[in-house]
Amino acid sequence: MKKLKPLFFVLLMAVLANAGNHLSAQWDSLFDGKTLKGWVQKNGKAKLKVKDEAIFGTTVPSEPNSFLCTERHYANFVLEVEFWMDEELNSGVQIRSQSSAEYVNGRVHGYQVEIDPSPRAWTEGIYD
Repeated sequence: MKKLKPLFFVLLMAVLANAGNHLSAQWDSLFDGKTLKGWVQKNGKAKLKVKDEAIFGTTVPSEPNSFLCTERHYANFVLEVEFWMDEELNSGVQIRSQSSAEYVNGRVHGYQVEIDPSPRAWTEGIYD
């Protein structure tokens, strides 16, 4: 099997609870399985595409980290993610993160749920 070198190869099965409706939770799917509608890429220039109901991201040499961010901001949420990635890479899912022009030219920063296939196995750990 050919070895892939994606920044992240993610099939998002993500849902968010509507924070304003505590009695009967509404669920929003973040990914429609067809497009990147509702998402914006920040910082680096990784090549992103949707194929087979999955988001594929491939790094671009000499570029900073790329972040695929929701256009909407969320408060209380439940996030479920299914992912596949190259064993030589380290990635993650940013949660409760920010991006503003005043901070390092819009650099995305905040908590990251680690995706780490290395022998140290930090997957699911929280990194700040």
